[in-house]
Amino acid sequence: MEGMPQSTPRTVEEVFNDFKGRRIGLIKALTADVDKFYQQCDPEKENLCLYGLPTETWEVNLPVEEVPPELPEPALGINFARDGMQEKDWLSLVAVHSDSWLLAVAFYFGARFGFNKSERKKLFQMINDLPTVFEVLTGNVKQPKDHSGTHNSSSKIKSAGKQARQPENHSKAAVKMPIPPKEEDSGGEEEEEDDEQAGTLCGACGDNYATDEFWICCDVCEKWFHGKCVRITPAKAEHIKQYKCPGCSSKRARV
Repeated sequence: MEGMPQSTPRTVEEVFNDFKGRRIGLIKALTADVDKFYQQCDPEKENLCLYGLPTETWEVNLPVEEVPPELPEPALGINFARDGMQEKDWLSLVAVHSDSWLLAVAFYFGARFGFNKSERKKLFQMINDLPTVFEVLTGNVKQPKDHSGTHNSSSKIKSAGKQARQPENHSKAAVKMPIPPKEEDSGGEEEEEDDEQAGTLCGACGDNYATDEFWICCDVCEKWFHGKCVRITPAKAEHIKQYKCPGCSSKRARV
């Protein structure tokens, strides 16, 4: 089955990398690729499962036939409830079960290869430092404060690490830069801004803010995204009057 890793992870770091890859794939299914995922979960089909793959991709597929399976199985029959509840609630429920499955897979490897107490603790701490799929989907993770002040732009862009001035004609795509410290108090505010940026998480992949990456903010849900995750470049963003992330765009289309 495609969900099986090519080489079975055996160390804590390998299991964690496997966990991260599967997690990113699940987040993509429930956010950036939500339309495709929704369509594949046809209630008229047999019991279906959502698999996150170590390659940062996902698939909707039937469960394996062998018992017991090589890996723990995701929640079975997610497609049956698709049309029986609000889409937001259905996606949230799938996200919760996906989080449970990710933990089950990670600690299955730990049990299979005899991780001791300190290795299990290390693995859990590494996993626990990442927001859950449910937190990323619902936006219940720390978001950056908007310090743009007089910026009236509807599209907010974080062009990390590069100083840029706002064009004189007030372009629609405002560049969000770290606030320069005041001369009177140059310490506290700069550290606070750095802390806020460090806590910023991508709404698509859930990874942290990095100073060398381009970010953009959705004007509807106000979540930040890596430009590469939503396929938006800095040049393209300059011409966007109001940016809507894939999740918000698909929800609006189905209303």
